[in-house]
Amino acid sequence: MLRYWTAGESHGRALWALVDGFPAGVPIETAPIDAELRRRQGGYGRGGRQRIETDAVDIKSGIWQGRTLGSPIALEVVNKDYKLERLSDLERPRPGHGDLAGAVKFLGSIRGVLERASARETAVRVAAGALAKQLLASFGITAFGYVVELGGIAAPPLPGSLDEQRQVRDASELYILNPEFESPIKQLIDECGKQGDTLGGIVEVRVEGLPFGLGTHTQWDRKLDGRLAQAVMAVQAIKGVEIGLGFEAARRRGSQVHDPIHFDEAQRDTPSLGYVRPTNNAGGLEAGMTNGQPLVVRAAKKPISTLRKPLESINLTTKETEAASYERSDICAVPAASVIVENVVAFEVAAALIDKFGGDSLAEMQSRYRSYLDLARAR
Repeated sequence: MLRYWTAGESHGRALWALVDGFPAGVPIETAPIDAELRRRQGGYGRGGRQRIETDAVDIKSGIWQGRTLGSPIALEVVNKDYKLERLSDLERPRPGHGDLAGAVKFLGSIRGVLERASARETAVRVAAGALAKQLLASFGITAFGYVVELGGIAAPPLPGSLDEQRQVRDASELYILNPEFESPIKQLIDECGKQGDTLGGIVEVRVEGLPFGLGTHTQWDRKLDGRLAQAVMAVQAIKGVEIGLGFEAARRRGSQVHDPIHFDEAQRDTPSLGYVRPTNNAGGLEAGMTNGQPLVVRAAKKPISTLRKPLESINLTTKETEAASYERSDICAVPAASVIVENVVAFEVAAALIDKFGGDSLAEMQSRYRSYLDLARAR
């Protein structure tokens, strides 16, 4: 079983992820992980924290001579803005954060909750996902995330190959796939910032090259769609997850939802085994299992809860109405959310791949993967 835990506080010394169950023999480079960490820090509308931090991963264990050992892998991302011991507590909980619920739950401070609840923790989740993507690459599987809506402005992706779309996304400060919407969305972010407000949006992740049969229908907690939904919903500020058509499927008739099945002999040697669909409304998942089509996951991110023009709150000591406390924050972190969700999804797909093909070593997994495809083609 591939899994990970994280530790650390937003303004603590560092953040850590401990990845367990990673197969031996996978070649690992830190540069692709650092590249994802830089993308997470980017995007139009970010705040001052991103000018302080220069996130980079330090792999503390589980690697020898550039390859995984099969033992736990410890990842560290140092916080340059380390100042936890010098920070005071907050007296006025911020609406939308875990401040009030956490302070009551633990009968303690707001600071003790917000430091761990902060989205800064996602830095090491991105590192874990970027590590997992290097395993997926050994099987020709790619995960690609981007923004499809921000502040209520939809930015429908332009068609193109994966390489073409990646170039468009990487040239965009908003991580969108349609340059036409770059200017109006930036203008909206600027206006929102002047008003002391924040913006949310919708991100999408597409995973290509998946074989049939990752996940299972046999138990509710092993269905891949359920595992993906939990992993993505656990990202800070994510309030909704869709796979394929998602909620739109509820508004259509069955004939407009389900994907017809065809066969193309020319694609028999691909992971789709030749089974092709004119549409992918299911988003690559049926009955909790991958069906040979690209996996499509969308996530809705709420606006950041910390407002420069605070909402009403109460002083926890006096119980009097006061403006909520303010901690340095972004106007918009939707582009960053696309990076986080991309890597969270990649990790869950890698976990499902290991479940299907075993996880002791890369060589063993690849042998089983090839054998499985041969058997499936001969079925």
